[in-house]
Amino acid sequence: MRNHWSGRLGFILAAVGSAVGLGNIWKFPFITGMNGGGAFVLVYLVAILFCGLPILMAEFAIGRHSQQDVVGSFRKLTPKTPFWQVIGWLNLSVAFVILSYYGVVAGWTLDYLLKSLTGAFSGQEPEAIAAMFGSLVKDPIRQVCCLTAFMAFCLLAVIGGVKEGIERWNRILMPGLFVILLLLAVYAMTTDGAWAGIQFMLAPDFSKLTVSSVLEAMGHSFFTLSLAMGAMITYASYMDKNEPIWPVSIRIAVLDTLVAIVAGLAIFPIVFSVGMEPGAGPGLIFKTLPQVFATIPLGHILAVLFFILMAFAALSSAISLLEVLTAFMIDERRYDRKKATVLMTLAVYIAGIPSALSYSVLGKIKLINGMEILDSLDYIASNFMLPIGGMLIAIYTGYVLDKRIAKAEISEDGQNYLKIFSIWYFTIRYIAPVAVLVIFLTKVGIIKL
Repeated sequence: MRNHWSGRLGFILAAVGSAVGLGNIWKFPFITGMNGGGAFVLVYLVAILFCGLPILMAEFAIGRHSQQDVVGSFRKLTPKTPFWQVIGWLNLSVAFVILSYYGVVAGWTLDYLLKSLTGAFSGQEPEAIAAMFGSLVKDPIRQVCCLTAFMAFCLLAVIGGVKEGIERWNRILMPGLFVILLLLAVYAMTTDGAWAGIQFMLAPDFSKLTVSSVLEAMGHSFFTLSLAMGAMITYASYMDKNEPIWPVSIRIAVLDTLVAIVAGLAIFPIVFSVGMEPGAGPGLIFKTLPQVFATIPLGHILAVLFFILMAFAALSSAISLLEVLTAFMIDERRYDRKKATVLMTLAVYIAGIPSALSYSVLGKIKLINGMEILDSLDYIASNFMLPIGGMLIAIYTGYVLDKRIAKAEISEDGQNYLKIFSIWYFTIRYIAPVAVLVIFLTKVGIIKL
């Protein structure tokens, strides 16, 4: 008999945990900073509504109806057309590839948490703090140790099962994340840069918005919800049959978006208060913010809280990716959970070692466009595997899946959500696949801006 969540709260916390990751707390603030602030946020919210949310609901419908792993779901729903199992295999591959290098990046958060706990930023010159990141990624032993520690945490969470493992960990991680984020945001509102940060995040200036910015917002709206990775299909397979998909999907999308916006409101006022630029790019978290924490009141405490927040977000997302792989081994290969979890953790760990050594021992190996191993894997996953997977899910749900199944899942076999179903069905057929296709063609350079 298939395991299920203990209730709606358990599922929501787990699904939000999957969606809320480094993309919310690291990527969203820096791409908002690079794309002009408020106008970018507004486009992002619209994109969530018309692109991210419909595909999220589609994945929930597929997973809950099938009650299977990500490959078994498509086999069960369309048994006469084996071709569509390709979507499941692609999702499974995405989970494996992303987790292999995500574990390395997540390991950086553990290293910086240790640095903040030991006061490594205090009294240091800005140049020295910025150089710490380069020192970390070029140290093969530290990189592998950080990856090892992070994957060990993932193993501990997933090996306990759905209720006793994943759900229990998320009941700690998610409330902890929300509390820390709110504390940081409250502190940010007391700084001199509070008003400037609020205006930057929430006051649209459309003169700063470009076509590239719009596509970036559309792309992030899709990726931030952990779509096309198998995570939401797998989590929905543990969902109670009586749980309404539409209200739960809205809650998850709102909470995920709220975390990203509050993260921006926590970070930008602090950055503005010391006169730094918000468009610092990917280095915002690991180079810019540690410099800020070294100079502001309560900076040591804030640094500790912030990197605990980062570690929590990274772990909750990684747990969902490992569960995709574990569920596959349990359902398709008939392994028990302990064996499946250990085997897949080891496989991902071994696959992650080249990424951990990307900037040191294996630094001379360049794969795509002169990029290191980790960056190349991220490029392949983000620009090819995820958008293709998302587009196929939209096409599958809108044109291949029996409409009666989709209608029963979204409208709950009743009249309450029939209008919602009609709107969703139109969006998943005509808007979401086109939007993802445009993102994909732009990412790979077929559409030139």
